[in-house]
Amino acid sequence: MNGRRYQIEYGESALADLDNLPADRRAQILRKIERLQQGLVGNIKRLHDAEAGFRLRMGDFRVLFDVEEDVIIIRKIGNRKDVYD
Repeated sequence: MNGRRYQIEYGESALADLDNLPADRRAQILRKIERLQQGLVGNIKRLHDAEAGFRLRMGDFRVLFDVEEDVIIIRKIGNRKDVYD
């Protein structure tokens, strides 16, 4: 899947998660998400038995997302202790 250009979309839950983060952490996470437009690069892992197909790791934070065609849909963002609930 690398080398493709992707469009990023945010689910309602992900938008609410972003609103609840401190501004500096939110900016850092948004920069990482924007990099996904260039291809699925970074610390990405396919998930099994989860509400999303993939996760992007950033320290203690995770971004859960799905890939449909050339669209990445951000489903959930949060601390690794809470995001998989």
